[in-house]
Amino acid sequence: MVNTLVVSEVFGPTWQGEGPSLGRRAGFVRLGRCNLACGFCDTPYTWRWDDHDPAVELTTVAVDAVLEQIAAMGVPLVVVTGGEPLLQQSHLPPLLRRLRERGIEIEIETAGTLAPSAEVLELVDRFNVSPKLANSDNPLDHRYRPDVLRALQASGLSVFKFVARTPSDLDEIASMVAECGLEDVWVMPEGTEPDTIMQTSRLLADAVLARGWNFTTRLHILLWGNRRGV
Repeated sequence: MVNTLVVSEVFGPTWQGEGPSLGRRAGFVRLGRCNLACGFCDTPYTWRWDDHDPAVELTTVAVDAVLEQIAAMGVPLVVVTGGEPLLQQSHLPPLLRRLRERGIEIEIETAGTLAPSAEVLELVDRFNVSPKLANSDNPLDHRYRPDVLRALQASGLSVFKFVARTPSDLDEIASMVAECGLEDVWVMPEGTEPDTIMQTSRLLADAVLARGWNFTTRLHILLWGNRRGV
């Protein structure tokens, strides 16, 4: 059924907590399932079934019902996230098209392992692409797809947001940036506690600035900690 999505949660109004739109009022559509298995993942309830129950965590929801929830939020921006939302990209156009008809901006958050379809490309304002580093505990051939990253760069719609723990992670980022010709680069500290975010930010800040890259914090973590639905 093309007019349904496998949804983990729809929530808002809140603020976009990361990247170029940090601080903008937004609603979130969090889809279920993922093709990676990050050790630091803060949404394991969308994909990790050894300690979460998909029958509890995921629901097949009609696009009309999702739109009704978003309309009640009165937000100018919707962030489609996951999990990995592009696993369901054949089902996304009905939602994206109707959001655009309402004048709502759309961001999709993706790990950059799946290329978006031409139809999805036409309906999205920005892709927040977060390629995974070795610190994610995913095998290289699962997490790093240079051809996909190049295609996302060529779309003119993408920013690239890397999760880092230490300054040594920046060398790995630089290698990906150079190999794939990535231009709008952001670094974000890994962490699900405010103190960790601040400590890692201070550790990374000077080195990120010296490389000429952008830096983002995780506003929702600083405000509310690792809570769901905010």
